[in-house]
Order: sequence, then C-alpha cells, then structure tokens
Amino acid sequence: MIKNLFRSAVLIASVAFAAGSATAADCEVTVEANDAMQYSTSEITIDQSCQEFTVHLKHVGKLPVASMGHNWVLSKAADVEAISKDAIAAGASNGYLKADDPRVIAHTKMLGGGEEDSVTFETSKLTSGESYEFFCSFPGHHMMMKGHLKL
Repeated sequence: MIKNLFRSAVLIASVAFAAGSATAADCEVTVEANDAMQYSTSEITIDQSCQEFTVHLKHVGKLPVASMGHNWVLSKAADVEAISKDAIAAGASNGYLKADDPRVIAHTKMLGGGEEDSVTFETSKLTSGESYEFFCSFPGHHMMMKGHLKL
C-alpha cells in the first residue's frame, strides 16, 4: 500500500513538473563576456514557443571598452565576415557596427568591463533551418567570440 502511494506521488509530481516546464519556456539568456575574449556559452537554443527572445550581456572583465570592448551581435552565419569587415570601417564611435545594417538581426551596445546591456528581438525574424551565429564585432574578436543560435 505504501509503495503504491509513493508511486502515485512520484507520478503526480513528474506530470506536474513536465507540465510546468512545457508551458513555461525560457525566452531569455544571460551571456557573459570576459577580458580573455570569450563568451560564457557557444550555443543558444530558442524554444519555438518564444515570440520574443532577450539576451542579457554582462562584460565580467575589468578592461575598458576602448581596449577590450564586447557586444553581442546576431546574424545569419553567412553574413558574419562581411559584417565584421564593415565594423572596422564603422569605427568605435558607432560601436563597431554599420548603422542600420539589415544583415544584423539584433545587437547589444559595446560594453567595457563591469557593464551590462540587453537586447530583445522578435523570433519571427528567424527562419527554421537557417544557420545563425552570434559574435562580438569589436575588431578581430569575431574569430574567437562566436557561437551558434538554434531554433
């Protein structure tokens, strides 16, 4: 009898947990960037139930934006090199991003050590099956500071 009660309780708890996790999609992520030119993650997966997604970027290093600035930029994987090349021409005053670049899906501002920023974008801008990357557009950083975004 006690075994049956225990099994029932475990079953009920499992169903409740599964139902709760199925209905409460996590539509945000925190990504840390450091002075060693690294993000804290190399992959972000967006739940298909999310209509909007928010990325919180925290620069956990100590160096200033002029010498070790970081941002978080999202684009199609095929556009990363061209955006990064144009970033150099855009310069520091523009956060190393070409103004109103249609290839950029979302981006944070350029941050120095200890700073934070967030960006929210509509997931309808993404196409299932397309390859997306996030990266830092500070000159030269995209080679090391990059990752994949999946739907």
